[in-house]
Amino acid sequence: MKAPSSSGRSGGAKPATAPAPAKVVKRPKAASPPPPPAEPAAPPKKPGYYEALAMYENGVRALQRHDYQGAATQFRSIIERYPAERELQERSHLYLRVCERETARRPPTPQTTQERVYAATVALNAGDTAAALGHLRGALDGSPDSDHAHYIMSVALASTGQTGEALQHLRRAITLNPENRALAVQDPDLEPVRGIDSFRDLLDGPVASPRNRPRKRR
Repeated sequence: MKAPSSSGRSGGAKPATAPAPAKVVKRPKAASPPPPPAEPAAPPKKPGYYEALAMYENGVRALQRHDYQGAATQFRSIIERYPAERELQERSHLYLRVCERETARRPPTPQTTQERVYAATVALNAGDTAAALGHLRGALDGSPDSDHAHYIMSVALASTGQTGEALQHLRRAITLNPENRALAVQDPDLEPVRGIDSFRDLLDGPVASPRNRPRKRR
């Protein structure tokens, strides 16, 4: 009987080999984003911009003081002289409309003595004695020898019961222009002082025809 060959031995099989380790794949690093582009430098302002800006600020301050005419002058100057300053142009147009709207609501400020006396007469007709006295004081400050201003002042003071001062202004008005005596004789607005002796003394003397002038209406 033949001995079994060596190939039939149980330990003749080759041992299994261990799997090779997996290769580590290196991923490429993500590229960092490029830096943002630098903002372009703002162009330097022209000298005209700063001049226009100063005028604009003056206009805004005048507007805050309710000096609408002064503010309007500043804004109009910007509009006319600095057309390239678009932002200031737009704001100036806006504020100019505000000034024009407010100015339209208000009567113009009287400048001359005649305008002030007329404004005082209108105020008296409206029952605003305080405004009338303010206009008349301004008229007499500028023209202390205005007989018309003195006469209307006497009427305004008489209406407030200040008879002593009223007669002083009436006397001055008659001294400057004797025609005011005839006007006082017929004037119903002087009724508060008509019973005073010094008023009757003022009426003594020749009577002249009064000149036509704005009168306070009853």
